[in-house]
Amino acid sequence: MPRVQRDETREHRITMEIVIDAYGPQEQALGWYYYLEDKLRFPFKARCIRERRISPLKRGEEVQVIGMTPENDCMNEMFVEIEWGGRTMGAPLSQLEAIEADNEMEQAISDWHYWVARGCQF
Repeated sequence: MPRVQRDETREHRITMEIVIDAYGPQEQALGWYYYLEDKLRFPFKARCIRERRISPLKRGEEVQVIGMTPENDCMNEMFVEIEWGGRTMGAPLSQLEAIEADNEMEQAISDWHYWVARGCQF
């Protein structure tokens, strides 16, 4: 069951800009990957908004996001590369919010958070 209410404007953008002409999970993943890669301005600071078992980040922790991980790492979920603990590693975008992002970046990250919260998957 979706955890957020349906947003028709966001649904339209996702359908018509992000996953348009995507006929399967891999094409949807690539649509999301290139949408985010185009809209996010690297590097940027981000804050962890939720903890995940697959990530060492703790809620409230701030990190520097330096880019998207390679396409192959994003076929099931969107990951970004972060600087953390003196090294570079991948982190799920769903657990991060940008700090001081422009409107375009904020909307793109929010679109991904919405997709995940609605229970959508590739």
